[in-house]
Amino acid sequence: MIEDSEKLNIGDKSADLRIEIVDKDRLCYMVKVESRDSYGIRTISKQLLQEFVNYFRLHPQDSTNEAREALTGKSDLDKFEYGYAATLTRMAKMIVNPDEECIKGGKCSNSNNSKHINIEPLQQIYYGAPGTGKSYEINDITKSYSTIRTTFHPDSDYSTFVGAYKPTMVESEVQVVPVVTTNGISLEHNKGTYKEKRITYQYVKQAFLKAYLSAWKKYAESGETPQPQFLIIEEINRGNCAQIFGDLFQLLDRSDNGFSSYPIEADTDLQHEISKAFGKGGEYALADGFDIEGVVPGYDNITKAVKEGTVLLLPSNLYIWATMNTSDQSLFPIDSAFKRRWDWKYVKIADAHKDWTIQCGNEYCDWWTFICEINKKIAKETSSDDKKLGYFFCKPKKGETTISEGKFVGKVLFYLWNDVFKDGDTSLFKVSDNDEDEVTFEAFYTENGTENIDAIRKFLVAVVGDENLKRNNNEEDVTE
Repeated sequence: MIEDSEKLNIGDKSADLRIEIVDKDRLCYMVKVESRDSYGIRTISKQLLQEFVNYFRLHPQDSTNEAREALTGKSDLDKFEYGYAATLTRMAKMIVNPDEECIKGGKCSNSNNSKHINIEPLQQIYYGAPGTGKSYEINDITKSYSTIRTTFHPDSDYSTFVGAYKPTMVESEVQVVPVVTTNGISLEHNKGTYKEKRITYQYVKQAFLKAYLSAWKKYAESGETPQPQFLIIEEINRGNCAQIFGDLFQLLDRSDNGFSSYPIEADTDLQHEISKAFGKGGEYALADGFDIEGVVPGYDNITKAVKEGTVLLLPSNLYIWATMNTSDQSLFPIDSAFKRRWDWKYVKIADAHKDWTIQCGNEYCDWWTFICEINKKIAKETSSDDKKLGYFFCKPKKGETTISEGKFVGKVLFYLWNDVFKDGDTSLFKVSDNDEDEVTFEAFYTENGTENIDAIRKFLVAVVGDENLKRNNNEEDVTE
């Protein structure tokens, strides 16, 4: 019995999702393999897989070609199976390094790796109330892969998303011309060169172009299994998407094979930068064997056009994911044509089980209890989920579990006052004993600017009830 080669189960996948175990018996695995724009089913011998496992245990850093060259001719099995070397390599690494290379499926779904990417959309927007953990979830999924991040804001435009020429201070060598006097005498001691800092214009790549170039480089180098490249856009609706994406908008239409359905022409500046980056010695130089002919029907010489930068085409391994706070959706409305090109994932408000508490003098209130109760009141006030609080709306200091009074007032109460209740029912904020006093946010601060603990307590009682305020365990009643 070959122990190592028995460790894969039906439903297991490689971390890049190109390999999936669909069946197995005593001698073989039936494997579904994604090769660029198509799928195939392969039968892989467990005995041959064991040879690759043994090899990569001894040479974990070696490539597929090195493994194939070392093992060819040393097996009693039919050598045609070595044509599946890339598949065997990936499966061997799933066994040798399961924590990083294998996503357990089927009966093994309780694996720590079950949170890895699982055939997610190439373009997806995570949306929900502020603090629901949208960015956290994306980061958790993509942390094992190459990721480039950007944040949209009202001043974002095409140049800050893609790239543009910008003035840059560079050090250059200056040649000194000898000075000649009126009587024809040359002052030789002035000859020579010196270095001087001067302003020059250089093309500066921004998030999209960096992700685009990196994705193609990975695609060209990875053979059957190109590694994903993620472009993450935080707060996508805080920028004017039509202005920021410009003609890139057309590239977001993807075919079933993952490539853009409608390539576009690059402008002269962009073409020059892409050609230079992909060229020999360039920062993102492409492998010689790079070939994508046929991925876009009707386009001839598409490989050459992409390499030279004359045509822009999103590869199948470029993922563009974004976040959107529903409370900010009116900032720059996203039109329906743009929305259709994305998958949308709602991130609901849920208990993250961090056991966080709100400090209030020598008492405390459970953070999740507060969220549940305040969200009921927000829903009643606004008839909407957009303004509700998520679990991560406010966080304690790193390494702590208690949200201080200062942070609670400055972040939570200020938000509730200013963005939710200010122009409506402010009875929750009535914390003065004098009925004639005006309801103001200032009531949560004392005359010397410190937090008013009594006011905070009254607010918490109005939201969660007196029974949900607990006394700190380290506080002891002292009697004399």
